[in-house]
Amino acid sequence: MRNLTKLAIISVLILSCFQTVLAQKTSRAEREAAKVAKVKALIDAQNYVFQADYVIPQRGNSKSLTFGYDMVVSKDTLQTYLPYFGQVTLAPTDATDGGIKLNTTNFSCEAKAGKKGGYEIVIKPKDNFNQGSKDVRYMRLNVSATGYASLQVISNNRDPISFNGTIEDRKEKK
Repeated sequence: MRNLTKLAIISVLILSCFQTVLAQKTSRAEREAAKVAKVKALIDAQNYVFQADYVIPQRGNSKSLTFGYDMVVSKDTLQTYLPYFGQVTLAPTDATDGGIKLNTTNFSCEAKAGKKGGYEIVIKPKDNFNQGSKDVRYMRLNVSATGYASLQVISNNRDPISFNGTIEDRKEKK
């Protein structure tokens, strides 16, 4: 009788552990689905921020980046503040014009479905006179369904450069 009671208690404990594990798996799946839906909404609304965490130049070593390097995309404005490491064939006339700095309202942004539920976005600045944009030919942003992203910047007078990071909600300035 004692063995039967111990067996019943142990089986109840084991079943409760399995139930807890299954509940955690469903909540993880729900969080993942919510993240996928949020990324889709951001891309569809064309209102997001690419937060760069890592830079991969064509020449030299890859580097982790500190907070603050980003690309802000909205329907009417494109702003980038990204570092540049690599070879430049035509140096800028202004010494403060380093990096990839854009602030334009004249650009095209085409998003299409990519692999595994992700997105491929091509951004082309159209200003030939705007400081910074005269060098950027186009930018290709590959976004995974869960918000991880890779940005490749192709320039006229610089080596190509890539950035890894995440897509986040754009915070409105108050």
